[in-house]
Amino acid sequence: MNSPSISAADVLVRSQDTPNPSAIKFIVNFSLKDVGNATFTSTDQAEALPLVKSIFEIPGIEQIYLFQNTLTVTHSDELPPDIIKDQVTAILKTRIPIHRPDFQGPDEKLAKPKVDRSTLPVDLQQIEEILDRTIRPGLQSDGGDVEVIEFQDNQLKIMYQGACGGCPSSMMGTLDAIQGILRNEMQNDEITVVPV
Repeated sequence: MNSPSISAADVLVRSQDTPNPSAIKFIVNFSLKDVGNATFTSTDQAEALPLVKSIFEIPGIEQIYLFQNTLTVTHSDELPPDIIKDQVTAILKTRIPIHRPDFQGPDEKLAKPKVDRSTLPVDLQQIEEILDRTIRPGLQSDGGDVEVIEFQDNQLKIMYQGACGGCPSSMMGTLDAIQGILRNEMQNDEITVVPV
């Protein structure tokens, strides 16, 4: 848990637009998620997290994604982006002192160990390593990520996370980039990448 002795003045927040016009990324000087990432799509998933629950009270907030010291909100344009930025910033400043960055996200199982990729098939290990090196840093810097779901018969199924979900760039440019990089590095022109 962040220290209750932290005051709102101690919390520095910087907002950034993302390639997804419906997503705004916020960078803070305190941890929001110590391990892994978490995506919330409803207030019910955030019962134990006042920070996340409060952000869902802003009209039009559809998704909240936390990764390290960043938080990305996806919204429906119900409010102008400047108002969303002001409201999320105010919530971050007042809720970070009571926020628990060691929480388990809605998709995480209790005591879920770090994924050991050495047990994956060799082709999946190679795909994960390529994505870690080439694609994920850029997506994470924009408040998103990509998860590999399955690789079978030269078809890679992926799921976009955070700001990448529903982003026009991820559905076109990023998808083509992932496919091109994998085809080149794995020397296999048959690979196709499909979002799920």
